[in-house]
Amino acid sequence: MLNGDMPLQSPCYYHQRFDTAINVDRVLEEIEGDEMDSHSRLVQTALGVREVARQLQRKTCKVAVKNIMIVTKARDNELVHLTRELALWLMKTPRYGKTVGVTVYVDKKLQNSKRFNSAGMVEQNPELEGMLKYWTPDLCWTNPETFDLVLTLGGDGTVLYTSWLFQRIVPPILSFSLGSLGFLTNFKFEKYHEILDSLLQDGMRVNMRMRFTCTVYRQENGESVEKDQFEVLNELVIDRGPSPYVSQLELYGDDELLTVVQADGCIFSTPTGSTAYSLSAGGSLVHPDIPAILLTPICPHTLSFRPMILNDSVLLRITVPTGSRATAWCAFDGKGRVELKQGDSVTLAASQYPFPTVMASQTDWIDSISRTLRWNTRGAHQKAWVAGPAAEIEEAWDIDTEPVSEEDGSSEASSPLTKRLALLGLS
Repeated sequence: MLNGDMPLQSPCYYHQRFDTAINVDRVLEEIEGDEMDSHSRLVQTALGVREVARQLQRKTCKVAVKNIMIVTKARDNELVHLTRELALWLMKTPRYGKTVGVTVYVDKKLQNSKRFNSAGMVEQNPELEGMLKYWTPDLCWTNPETFDLVLTLGGDGTVLYTSWLFQRIVPPILSFSLGSLGFLTNFKFEKYHEILDSLLQDGMRVNMRMRFTCTVYRQENGESVEKDQFEVLNELVIDRGPSPYVSQLELYGDDELLTVVQADGCIFSTPTGSTAYSLSAGGSLVHPDIPAILLTPICPHTLSFRPMILNDSVLLRITVPTGSRATAWCAFDGKGRVELKQGDSVTLAASQYPFPTVMASQTDWIDSISRTLRWNTRGAHQKAWVAGPAAEIEEAWDIDTEPVSEEDGSSEASSPLTKRLALLGLS
């Protein structure tokens, strides 16, 4: 429970907007109702669930956006001016039959900023009195439903910070690219007028990105006691820290021992985080629509310990053995570095609080890895044999792949080497 005795509306309040598409409770009741299902019925149910997932990803959600939160990249004063420009436009542009726009929440740290000049903004536009408000991390924690939409100005780090702010329910996130990385920022700020006009009028499509719930347990008086819990969007990293010894970690899946990790560490990544640390350590690129847990070792002690992809339904537990020579350190999205001593453990499971990001197009992810990683981009493309208008003209090649004939007065055509080259098309 948060905010006194008032519970949050739902583990994923955004999905409540799809109630007309499917009644999830009814589906679960039908599945539980039959103790023994036939094979054909199980197949039909599985196909139906996949189809529902596809429909949800394609469905456009139209929301009356009345409160917008802006998260601005830290330590970049140039973005303070852009934040002011965006906030003023959002408040002044008439929406929903009113003479003014929507309520805007900006970082509390901008309240006394001379660059942002909130007092001057209201002084020049008296009709905006009361429409500019300020958000704090505590407000994001206790009342996330306050915000109908969150806009981020920065790079992927700003998006990760937003995930850190919303450790439970997350409003839809629209990210403008104003940083150095752009896997999660697919909108250009210079086009914000048309982007937001279209979104607020026609609705939005979102990608429900998977997050992990990571829980740290401490060994106290022979018992495992729950301590801290974190929601991560990219990855959980457990490594040896400053220790000179190789990390020794016991990896359990649903309380069954899977393996003992002997490496510099291990990365447990979401599909969203597959383009981050996991990729640098040799992990695969995974589309964010795929529900999975990526396990990527860091410099493993055995050559056969390769990256693998696990089902998102598994509950992982990583434990530092009591006989381990050294402790281990874990980091959550690169933050909150915590030491795990002998006997301590951390569990990892798919979160019930996904991270909804507004999509610019159906090919957002491919576009982002092509733009950022230059994925499958080569310096020059292979030339065609004949190109352009000359393709209609038969041309005699001075050098061809055919062997020299006897008529040319050469014996190369009959040589063993020429025959072998001819078979390979290399002569």
